[in-house]
Amino acid sequence: MPSTRPEPAWLASSVLYQIYPQTFADGDGDGIGDLAGALERLDHLAWLGVDAVWFSPLFASPFADAGYDVSDYLSVAPRYGTNEDLVAVVEAARSRGIRVLLDLVAGHTSDQHPWFRQWAADPGDGRYVWNERVGSPAGIWCPVPGKRGGYYLLNFYPCQPALNFGYARQDPTQPWRDPVDAPGPRANRQALKDVMGHWFDLGVSGFRVDMAGSLVKDDPGLVETGRLWGEMRRWIDTTYPDCALLSEWGDPAVSVPAGFHADFFLQFSNPGLRSLWHTGVGTHDTNWSETGRFFFDPEGSGGLDLFLREWRRATEAIEAAGGGHVALPTANHDYARLVTGPRTAAQARAAYAFLLTWPALPTIYYGDEIGMRYVEGLPDKEGSILSPSNNRTGSRTPMQWAPGVGAGFSTAPEEELYLPLDPAEDRPDVQTQRADEGSLLHLVRRLVALRHATPALGPEGSLELLTEDYPFAYVRGGTHLVVVNPRREPATVDLPPGWEDAASVEVEGVRVGDGRAQADGFGFAVVERSR
Repeated sequence: MPSTRPEPAWLASSVLYQIYPQTFADGDGDGIGDLAGALERLDHLAWLGVDAVWFSPLFASPFADAGYDVSDYLSVAPRYGTNEDLVAVVEAARSRGIRVLLDLVAGHTSDQHPWFRQWAADPGDGRYVWNERVGSPAGIWCPVPGKRGGYYLLNFYPCQPALNFGYARQDPTQPWRDPVDAPGPRANRQALKDVMGHWFDLGVSGFRVDMAGSLVKDDPGLVETGRLWGEMRRWIDTTYPDCALLSEWGDPAVSVPAGFHADFFLQFSNPGLRSLWHTGVGTHDTNWSETGRFFFDPEGSGGLDLFLREWRRATEAIEAAGGGHVALPTANHDYARLVTGPRTAAQARAAYAFLLTWPALPTIYYGDEIGMRYVEGLPDKEGSILSPSNNRTGSRTPMQWAPGVGAGFSTAPEEELYLPLDPAEDRPDVQTQRADEGSLLHLVRRLVALRHATPALGPEGSLELLTEDYPFAYVRGGTHLVVVNPRREPATVDLPPGWEDAASVEVEGVRVGDGRAQADGFGFAVVERSR
């Protein structure tokens, strides 16, 4: 149903695209992607039909965590270009009907940020969390490198001191716990507005907020964190009403009512995304109690009930709060691609038929539109390996634009590239797939165009589930039947009356007739009811 809360008019109908800047396109030949390269590739995004791109962090950084350790929120990292280069990309993208969103690392900075250096030298500064002695739990405190002495709280790596947004609960035995309205937390909330406002004024259309649920510490139910983002949303609605705020929270049932326009189903927090795409290869949670069932598994292990449970929980909470969106990605820089392990690019075609007809905000991770694969066994690069089960490097390899040396990503020698290219001899590329109407790239483009041209397939079109098993079948807007069978074995579903003479819109391996839809392995169909 339509939102009753203000939101940018462009957001609901958008198809998003994530760019990992280090490996998207290299414009200056140094082996690292940059804004000049992205500018040269905007026509590809326009041809594909996406509406908005989200860049992973572009800001100045020592790159201990691939840019998620920010040393200056108001300056583009020199490896990518200049602030003027970013504005040029924003303006060129806008001229093609594409909006640009940036990544906001809100919960911590680099230990090389001037804020941290000033704080370390000034005992009266409350911008970071400080403890005179090592606190509890151990292992999350690091010595302060300055005359202040004591210890600072880290978020992930020691180079990432946690910004102080306060503690939801006070404890007299832990005097470092500032309340959320203390001067340090107030200053940091204002800093968030200052950073976002700076880039909004330069034409940026929104932010995806990194680890958005982590700001206020010891926050049961994330109530105070939600209030913080509710404050940000009210400010944006009033001051920048055409801009959007998306979160990396992983729980849309909580984050969207709190204030975000949308939140992503992610590989952590709940099984919503994992139960769709996971294959047992690449980034995974070894402690997940519901492991072993993944709906888009070639062998058909199930798990759709897990996705639908989380989908209903999220959409019911969002509707009750007045509207918003669940963003559903193909992958991201932290999670294995669609083409991973046993799932091939040919088997991923059904995944796009689902993604681009489901009432979410679909998000395509760069390269997934051509079926780039997760490359196993790559070494650490700028903090990309978090644990043996969490090797993110394989999802970050260079975009494959063309066949041959460098794959069209860079003119630098391949040994000087930021990360190695996929070594497979049959690795896909944009140039080859553009020339093949039957390619995955052309299928994705057609489905994006279909979504844009068909209100019934958008977020406000009604959803009627016909089955919650193989094949997955549902009706959008009362007019379009979608059948998806992502497993190897064929499957059949009985249909209600009215689909006997349905017109094929996008069909591969599915036959509709005699009151049934019969789907071959990895088949899918979008058909329209005859009028």
